Amino acid sequence: MTEPLGPAGERASRKRVTNYGSGRGALLDAAVRVVARGGLRKLTYRAVAEEAGVTHGLVVHHFGSRDALIEGAVDHAVRSSLRVNALDNGTGRAEDFAAGLDGLVESGPDLQAFQYELLLEARRTPELMPHLRDLYEGYFAAARHDLSRILSRPVDRGLSRLVFAALEGLVLHQLVFGEREVTEEALAELRRLLAGLAEHGDPAGS
Repeated sequence: MTEPLGPAGERASRKRVTNYGSGRGALLDAAVRVVARGGLRKLTYRAVAEEAGVTHGLVVHHFGSRDALIEGAVDHAVRSSLRVNALDNGTGRAEDFAAGLDGLVESGPDLQAFQYELLLEARRTPELMPHLRDLYEGYFAAARHDLSRILSRPVDRGLSRLVFAALEGLVLHQLVFGEREVTEEALAELRRLLAGLAEHGDPAGS
């Protein structure tokens, strides 16, 4: 069956324009979704155009090269991730630590998947490492700051990385397996451990 002709005698597009929008931000959101499904190797002009429901030429117009598209998507993910960071809630109480973590996967699964794809791709593509560092340094700083408030003392890099690794692992497992209730149970255990540390102080200093 042939495609219908438009008013100007041209074939109608195979895919109607969606309501994602055609601005740069909407295209970057589409790029994140493409990578979340197929990895960075699937990130092309055509894939982003199809995902966003716009023309291939519009994506080219906004980015000019595939490298610029990748860099833009990574930068967009960094900024979006820091905005939704669930670590630094500012209360300084163990019972509130990482309060929004269990909802991150459900509210933004593509963004979480994009970050894990970025971790893997950075091993093969060294030029991505500065962007990855920017993303994770923000996470590390937030974890260290919030832990310092909870424990009422400076927190060393080892402890903050240990806690962050536990949180990241929980997000990954929820992303893959679902089971939000398991994430909630694990977070409750982590908060109890932090409350104990806060109550008894630094064992190394006793």
